[in-house]
Amino acid sequence: MKRIFLLIATNLAVLLVASIVMSILGVNTSTMGGLLVFAAIFGFGGAFISLAISKWMAKKTMGCEVITTPRDSTERWLVETVARQAKQAGIKMPEVAIYQSPDMNAFATGPSKDNSLVAVSSGLLYGMSQDEIEGVLAHEVSHVANGDMVTLTLIQGVVNTFVIFAARVVAGIINNFVSSNDEEGEGLGMFAYMAVVFVLDMLFGILASIIVAYFSRIREYKADEGAARLAGKGKMIAALERLRQGPESTAMPAQMSAFGINGKRSMAEMMMSHPPLEKRIAALRAS
Repeated sequence: MKRIFLLIATNLAVLLVASIVMSILGVNTSTMGGLLVFAAIFGFGGAFISLAISKWMAKKTMGCEVITTPRDSTERWLVETVARQAKQAGIKMPEVAIYQSPDMNAFATGPSKDNSLVAVSSGLLYGMSQDEIEGVLAHEVSHVANGDMVTLTLIQGVVNTFVIFAARVVAGIINNFVSSNDEEGEGLGMFAYMAVVFVLDMLFGILASIIVAYFSRIREYKADEGAARLAGKGKMIAALERLRQGPESTAMPAQMSAFGINGKRSMAEMMMSHPPLEKRIAALRAS
């Protein structure tokens, strides 16, 4: 319920900000140029607002407990390991957090390389060996060092803009076609037009998801390579092997899951944000 409320609140904030920007710019959506500006404002606006509040959102939705003062030797080791890897990677020390979940998973998020969060699940922290955890942490630190949060936001902004723009252009073409074959020349009614836009948004959105997932999988291979450099290839392979033996991770929302060590499995690989663990292990062994 909490996650749903935060999602709705975020979307309302995006709509409000985008509407204010459009009003200031005097955007006229009846022209192609105005429609493109409208699509870009909503497409990039939503993506960048989500990026800006990503750390806050992660803490609230996942119940992350940021470690300010380690309570035991395990937490102390966790913070020291992230600090060492961050220094190796040339980034500012991320905040380190733990969230309660039986899943073995971890994620990184934040608006920039120097303002990030690395969080691990309790299931991972107490279910893996230190070598395996070190591989996982190196993977997440590599995501931050590679600037993956910003990169994926830019890609998401581009595809969002395409979906919004293309859906309305195609709906307009259909409306003009119906109008030219209608004796009264009225074309689609307002509700019919919006229904067509909705359906096209869904169809183009599926295509956009495939594109984003493709770039996300490339990003995972690069984070694995970065982890091998920071922690050693053996530790990264051991971590992936351990994840392969466990159940599918299900507790993480999609926004955080894209930056997790272990993504959701799917029958269609082209819809997956993470490559199959077997392929990731094979790629590391071949490198």
